[in-house]
Amino acid sequence: MRRETVRDWVRVLERADPTEQWTMLCFFAGREVAIPEDELNAAVRRAELLLAAGGDPHRPLDPFGRATTALAEDLDTEERRSMLVAGLELLRDEIAGLRGARESLALLLSDQDLAWQTYATALLAEALAEE
Repeated sequence: MRRETVRDWVRVLERADPTEQWTMLCFFAGREVAIPEDELNAAVRRAELLLAAGGDPHRPLDPFGRATTALAEDLDTEERRSMLVAGLELLRDEIAGLRGARESLALLLSDQDLAWQTYATALLAEALAEE
């Protein structure tokens, strides 16, 4: 069975909506971000409650919505942002030749607030997918 790479996943989203590209890139870059499990779980639970209070918890996530913004704020530190940027930098070689992904990565690297907010979206999406 073939093992899929980061490049394979990103290639699938090459022509997708930019927020989907940003979320996927931040998901992979986020592997470099160290957050204690208990802190992460508590912040995700609070975000899930906000998501549920806002209506259908299974609707598409809004990277700038109340739940993702609260999660981003709960977990935000300069050290973690630096780890995310380092993770994004590591993706450069993986996405070489993928124009849309390169442009998305450049935007995320130039706008750390957007990158952090999108990382929170990826964390929440991952938590919801596990349920």
